[in-house]
Amino acid sequence: MSATAERPKADPREVLSDLVAAARAAGADAADAMMASGASLSVGMRLGEVEAVERSEGFDIGLRVFLGRRQAVVSTTDADPGGFAALAERAVAMARAVPEDPFGSLPESVPPLGAAALDMDDGVEPDVAALTARARRAEEAARAVSGVTNSEGADAGWHCTVIALAASNGFAGTYSRSGHSLSVTALAGEGTAMERDYDLSSATHLSDLDDPETLGRNAGERAVRRLNPIRPATARLPVLLDPRVAGSILGHLVSAANGAAVARGTSFLRERMGQKVMASGLTLRDDPTRPRGPRSRPFDAEGMPTAPLSIVEDGVLRHWLLDWRSARQLGMQSNGRASRSVGGPPSPSTTNLWLEPGAMTPEALMADIKEGLLVTEMIGSSINALTGDYSRGASGFMIRDGKVAEPFSGVTLAGNLLDMFLNITPANDLRFRHGTDSPTLRIEGLTMAGG
Repeated sequence: MSATAERPKADPREVLSDLVAAARAAGADAADAMMASGASLSVGMRLGEVEAVERSEGFDIGLRVFLGRRQAVVSTTDADPGGFAALAERAVAMARAVPEDPFGSLPESVPPLGAAALDMDDGVEPDVAALTARARRAEEAARAVSGVTNSEGADAGWHCTVIALAASNGFAGTYSRSGHSLSVTALAGEGTAMERDYDLSSATHLSDLDDPETLGRNAGERAVRRLNPIRPATARLPVLLDPRVAGSILGHLVSAANGAAVARGTSFLRERMGQKVMASGLTLRDDPTRPRGPRSRPFDAEGMPTAPLSIVEDGVLRHWLLDWRSARQLGMQSNGRASRSVGGPPSPSTTNLWLEPGAMTPEALMADIKEGLLVTEMIGSSINALTGDYSRGASGFMIRDGKVAEPFSGVTLAGNLLDMFLNITPANDLRFRHGTDSPTLRIEGLTMAGG
């Protein structure tokens, strides 16, 4: 968003309805308009000194128009209704120049919205002093850990965003979301033997944000534990994924369950609807109606009301993520998963995604492992969307005789996602912290390429 523009004072639904009316007057058969407005404030601190204070306020407006099956999108940061006619005429002229899209159009109608209490905005706007104090507490706690030798700093932030959508099919809606964040990164060791680690927390409500001292202490202790890593020999081992990285595995699955990828034929799950794709008993949920969820929303980017969805249930693939375009391509109905930037068309995506936890603690999950890996960080990515072949760099800790042992780094984990999903066992430590959340995961039989 622009850092200098003023936010519009009128009800955003009225502003957007005026823009949609201008598009119809310019010759569009249908149109929708989206607005994102808001403000943010952040403070960065390192070694006890404030390094950066940033504040931004602004808004963006996007207009999508249809001429038959032709569509175009334009955007602006100017909410002056006096410019709407020219903006609409430009969008319609662009639509005349593009090829037809047989699957592109607005929903003919949208169901009425419910009255879900999503509790997405706490109304708390911290000042610079409050953010500075929060960042200082986190960094001081990290630096106080024995063995920590330096700091990459701490960052505290806040934002509030208002989203509005209006369309020529009669839809008009708006919602707001607040967000608070805190992160801290510590360094341990000296010279080329230094190691780093971090901790972070983000929450819709300030009251749900993790304690700064806890985050700092976690970051410092993690950095110290990573000192003097080994590089183990190549082997085929059971692997535990810490919740910090386990969510990335879920991300690969939902990317393959994205309706747009399925319609293009670029998904390794494209022929597996109704089949077992995860271990029995596992359920993968996406819920945009979860109160205080970081990606909760009462409607999607096409005005469809939102509802929970079990993408995988008892290990069986049950749903694709669908907006209207991908749904039409697959001969299905949208399930309210459309997302969009202000300046682009909608596409399917997840909201609040998580894997249901299992019954065992992480300690119990590793108790029978003679030799294995606890992965706490991953780097790089080589994923074949067509076959599911998987390769990523990893670091973390060895597991020896059922216990966490010395740190390791510099290895590559390889396997096939179809096999990996069928061999996942979740622990019981699920905690909602991000938009995608997972408990600790155990995966059997990954190949580790090491020293």
